[in-house]
Amino acid sequence: MIESPEIRGFFDDQTNTITYLVWDAATRAAAVVDPVLDYDPADGTVDTRSAGKVLVAVEELGLSVVYVLETHAHADHLSAAPLIKAKTGARIGIGVRIRDVQKVFRPMFCADDLKVDGSDFDLLVSDGDRLPLGDLEIEVMETPGHTAADVSYRVGDAVFVGDTLFMPDYGTARTDFPGGDARQLYRSIHKLLSLPPETRLFMCHDYKAPGRDEYRWETTVEQERRNVHLAGATEDQFVAMREARDATLSTPKLLLPSIQVNIRAGRLPPAEENGVSYLRIPVRFKEAARPG
Repeated sequence: MIESPEIRGFFDDQTNTITYLVWDAATRAAAVVDPVLDYDPADGTVDTRSAGKVLVAVEELGLSVVYVLETHAHADHLSAAPLIKAKTGARIGIGVRIRDVQKVFRPMFCADDLKVDGSDFDLLVSDGDRLPLGDLEIEVMETPGHTAADVSYRVGDAVFVGDTLFMPDYGTARTDFPGGDARQLYRSIHKLLSLPPETRLFMCHDYKAPGRDEYRWETTVEQERRNVHLAGATEDQFVAMREARDATLSTPKLLLPSIQVNIRAGRLPPAEENGVSYLRIPVRFKEAARPG
C-alpha cells in the first residue's frame, strides 16, 4: 500500500503561487516545497509574511523541517528558502541541471559573485534520487520542458509537479524561457501521467480557469489525463499548440528579480558599501530607439 503524506498548501495571491508543507505523520519530519518571499517591485522591499505562515504551522504541528525543495528556478516569485533554512536548519535542494540555468543567466546579469556549479544550494538532485523523510521517501523525477532544470517530487501517493502542469481545466506550462522545450515538456508530462491514476498531483500555481470561481491546486493523474492541452493531442500537435500559445504570452512581472535571486538559492546579490543589495535590469535598445 502506498503511503499518504500529510500536506498543507499556502496560497500567495500576489503571485498565485502555492507553497507546500509536507510531512510524515509518524515522525513529524517535514519538507517545504517552493516557498515564497514577498517582494514589492514598486519600492524594492521584501517581507516574510508568506513564509512566516508556513513557519507558524511548522511550530503548531510540532514538525522538524529537513528540506526546502525547489521544483525549479522560478520566474514569477522570489524564493524564501534561506529564511526557512535559517529558522529550521533545513537543507535547500534543487535539480542538478540548475547549473545549466546558472550558466545562461550569470552573464545576462553580470552576476560575478555567482558560481555556476550549483554550490549555492545544499543538495543537487537527479532523476531517481531518493531522500528520506522520516518513514517516507521523496523520489526525484526530472521533468524538464518549462525550464531545463525542472524536477517533480514524489512522496508516497503525492507528487509536487512545479510548473509542469496546471489544473486540468487550465492547461500546461509555457516553454519559451531559455532552456525551455515544448517537446521535452510533452514527454515530462506523460512521464507523470504514467503514474497510477489515483496519484495526487499538486500544482505550483493556479490562475482560475475561465468559468471557475475558486482557486484549486490539487488534482489526480486520472483527471490530468483530460487536461485541456493534452486530451487526444499527439506530440507534434501539442508542440505546435504550445509554441503558438507561448508566442502570445507576456513576460512575467517579476522575471528579472526572481531569476537573479532564485539561481542563488534565494540569496540576494552581495550588499554594496552602503549595506543595500541591488538587482540589475538589463537594458537593450531596439534598433529604432538606439541613440546616435
